[in-house]
Amino acid sequence: MKFEVTILGSNSATPVINRNPSGQLLNCNDKYYLIDCGEGTQVQMLRFNLKAARIDHIFITHLHGDHYFGLIGLLSTLHLNGRIKPMHIFGPVGLQEILELQFKYSDTKLRYPIEFHSCSSEKSEQIFENSDLVVKTIILNHRIPCTGFLFQQTPRQRKIIKDKIDEVPNAYYSALKKGKDVELPDGKILKSVDFTIEPEPARCYAYCSDTLMDERYFSTINHCDTLYHEATFLHELVDRANETHHTTAQQAGQVAKINHVKKLLIGHFSSRYKTIQPLLEEAKTVFDNTELAVEGKTFQL
Repeated sequence: MKFEVTILGSNSATPVINRNPSGQLLNCNDKYYLIDCGEGTQVQMLRFNLKAARIDHIFITHLHGDHYFGLIGLLSTLHLNGRIKPMHIFGPVGLQEILELQFKYSDTKLRYPIEFHSCSSEKSEQIFENSDLVVKTIILNHRIPCTGFLFQQTPRQRKIIKDKIDEVPNAYYSALKKGKDVELPDGKILKSVDFTIEPEPARCYAYCSDTLMDERYFSTINHCDTLYHEATFLHELVDRANETHHTTAQQAGQVAKINHVKKLLIGHFSSRYKTIQPLLEEAKTVFDNTELAVEGKTFQL
């Protein structure tokens, strides 16, 4: 089952020539989920040949512009391209009012409905579920209310062993995949353990955008397979990070290590850094399995 994320933007508040503001596209079983939508996100999708029309769910962490200024443009383009199916947007209180004002004063009447879901900034909660994913909020510590998101695959069913598939009538596939033993009309018992194998373990991806390092969100991300965590500054600027409620690369590595995650992606880099390799090197001194969230790169989760 496909479970991967493509980086659309990895910079922080102000733009630089080679890095866009925050945005990621999660692909789960060929369904698209947009995470944050900084300025230029739809252009990045065109650049990397990702079809915005396939997005049905958008998750916005907070109301700083580098995380949502691209949203009105994306929604407008989908309208102009004839979209009619609903769009579900999960985000902070206030985002719906902002969107409605922009559409009001541009006299834009969307061809499709927007279903808005407000996210609490007080406690972690499940906000979405379908046959592929469960999504929960991660309560972060930023200057304004901010929620990260935890994307967890739903458990997969067992798989029929290919070499034994001819021994199993089609009518019994479903029960065996669910781990149930079945009895054939002739009285023969087919044990699930003999005809199926364990599925791939369900994986999870945690997206932590703007935040201080704060142990209060650790329980939500503990043991996740891949963690994206902001790393705005090198640790020599930890005082600046604390002042602006951000994290250093060293601290991002500490978060990953403390919470026993398997892989760390770092991003949300300050525009002061023309090269981001030093941020990677700093994070790796604490947590070796770290990679940079480089735009256009797709990570298997």
